[in-house]
Amino acid sequence: MLIIPAIDLKDGHCVRLRQGEMDDSTVFSDDPVATAQRWVDAGCRRLHLVDLNGAFAGKPVNGDAVTAIAAAFPDLPIQIGGGIRDLQTIEHYLSAGVGFVIIGTQAVKQPTFVAEACRKFPGNVIVGLDARDGRVATDGWAEVSALLATDLARRFANDGVSAIVYTDIARDGMMQGVNVDATVDVAVAGGIPVIASGGITNMADIRALAEVQSVGISGAITGRAIYEGTLDLAAAQRYCDQQAD
Repeated sequence: MLIIPAIDLKDGHCVRLRQGEMDDSTVFSDDPVATAQRWVDAGCRRLHLVDLNGAFAGKPVNGDAVTAIAAAFPDLPIQIGGGIRDLQTIEHYLSAGVGFVIIGTQAVKQPTFVAEACRKFPGNVIVGLDARDGRVATDGWAEVSALLATDLARRFANDGVSAIVYTDIARDGMMQGVNVDATVDVAVAGGIPVIASGGITNMADIRALAEVQSVGISGAITGRAIYEGTLDLAAAQRYCDQQAD
């Protein structure tokens, strides 16, 4: 299981939000590349980038920062989400050196787009399912749909999606612990590797996820915890490596 640092980009800065609220953000750095370097130095094997402005705008806004990070670390797998609504955007990011694109809003509103993207860019497409009380939200979490995350996971089971990033919105940025049960439900429903996100606070969360990784939990995204120091990235990855031995 990979421990994946999150770099959330807002107005060119690295921030963390609480429950996805753009007005409730904490700026951690003005230098995205330096922030990426910090986690690379700590031994991360993948980075999770989010264009927060892009998620609301429906198109890339912090693309320059994303491509700068990809250029600085050409051998590091990078996944990017936020504002990815068409094939041209996917092609742009992949050609810039990004390894994976995360389709969120468009996966909910136009599910056939996921299959189309997977056919054109096999192995590079991740679906982002962000849910509140199990129901999927879109447009930077501003809108909550009637669709269940588990139902959507089943919908994408045969499309060739490389992974699902499942985020519990109610816990994101709140340091209240990861929703293990809901994450497992999505993994079981879709049969697609799931990367857990939202609420990861300390080693107890990492241990809880590692205990159920056999159902298909392939990674854990962490943001506020590693920035505020309640989770040591290197130690968490060492623990996961030991569990895999």
